[in-house]
Amino acid sequence: MMEEKSELRKSTQIKLSALSKSVKEINEEKVRERLFQLEIWNMATTIGVTVSRGNEFNTYPIIEKAWEQKKTVAVPKCNSNDHSMDFRKLTSFDHLEIVYFGLKEPIVSKTVRVEPVEIDLLVVPGLLYDLNGYRIGFGGGYFDRYLKRYNGATISLLHPVQMTARVPTEPFDQPVDRLVLPDEIIET
Repeated sequence: MMEEKSELRKSTQIKLSALSKSVKEINEEKVRERLFQLEIWNMATTIGVTVSRGNEFNTYPIIEKAWEQKKTVAVPKCNSNDHSMDFRKLTSFDHLEIVYFGLKEPIVSKTVRVEPVEIDLLVVPGLLYDLNGYRIGFGGGYFDRYLKRYNGATISLLHPVQMTARVPTEPFDQPVDRLVLPDEIIET
């Protein structure tokens, strides 16, 4: 199972890397437009979202839009000891620091913790998804652990190359409620 996931992770990263910058930007703009029209986005007062890096789906415009709409933005702070994470309120990109692997996380002294129950909508990152909302993430298991104690709405934003017929699942895997692609929204 782990080997199969690892292979799928690699092949999807290759497909994502092969997308031209313009295709990636057009896809992401369409996905953002769909996201911002969703009732779940408009009703949410607190959005949980990662700070993107590399060829991940660009979340900076999403964070900026949330701020513009006076929403609270909560971003994850990972604990590599036990692969857990908590979310912290982000009010400025200046309150981020670069940690391992070039990951940007909130500076604890400049941010406050946001409890899972306070987050209305959680934007869940990943590499590969199936029609049931199961995903292959980046391999740390942080989000699956967090999702076990989170009961709010979940959504993922993706490019068409990130869809597959079936993702291999394990008992601890947690599906997301909704997948937003450039040309469709899939309710799982």
